[in-house]
Amino acid sequence: MSLEITKVTARIGARVSGVDISRPLAVEEVAGIREALNAHKALVFDDVRLDDAGQQAFVRHLGDLTTAHPTVGAVDGSPNVLPVDSERGRANHWHTDVTFVLNPPQASTLRSITVPPYGGETLIANAAGAYRDLPEPLRRLADTLWAEHTNDYDYAVPDEAIDEEKAAQRARFTSIKYRTAHPVVRVHPLTGERGLFIGGFAQRIVGLSVGESRKILDLLQAYVTRPENVLRHRWSANQLVLFDNRITQHYAVDNYDGRPRRLHRVTAAGDVPVGVEGKESYSIEGDASHYTPVAA
Repeated sequence: MSLEITKVTARIGARVSGVDISRPLAVEEVAGIREALNAHKALVFDDVRLDDAGQQAFVRHLGDLTTAHPTVGAVDGSPNVLPVDSERGRANHWHTDVTFVLNPPQASTLRSITVPPYGGETLIANAAGAYRDLPEPLRRLADTLWAEHTNDYDYAVPDEAIDEEKAAQRARFTSIKYRTAHPVVRVHPLTGERGLFIGGFAQRIVGLSVGESRKILDLLQAYVTRPENVLRHRWSANQLVLFDNRITQHYAVDNYDGRPRRLHRVTAAGDVPVGVEGKESYSIEGDASHYTPVAA
């Protein structure tokens, strides 16, 4: 096997070469990619020759596919592919994909379709590095906390004054309301690492007021987005980025003057998160069984 892994930063990110992900992969190649993902949290594949079908076939090596999104429409003819299109909204806030459901995706892929001439980077943060950075008193506190995640604040529609078209988009995004309680510190099922499992959909700490919750979430979030924990990926043509959705957050930088920017997202179904005491996440409102199976 000629798989080569080259680190991009000390804490997160690596480039993968020596493998053609447009073809069926050998068991050893899949294991090597999984091992690299566990270690580096985000992987960049350059010069990939994939269409939507090929992107889905690659992700199936990691597990069953989710559909595109619980409430947002897919690419025509490809129900498992979400168009991440600047014309449909800007994901310019920190989030982990679809954490408002009981079992969010284990892994996400983004593939470049239309790249602006400048800007439009994707930032990806290492939530395990953030947890390790916490002072011991904050770490002990975080270990005990649970947060309620909801799609009332969807990454595709920023919380701002919206026009009639954006209001209609928001109505679609929240057409099925979801609320799920997740541990603030999630234990990764493969590595045993602890990571801060929060982000933009985490709106309230269970047992605290909204105001109290915001202060604590903002404090913890500041550790996630420390520059040392962040990979800043500048897109080019024919790239695919794979990241571990269980232990990262990401942010699409809105710095391209409204030029066209489009990626296609395909995600692999995930397991139900587990906290440090072994307790699983629990659903409060909303059934996402049409969106994702539960990974074993």
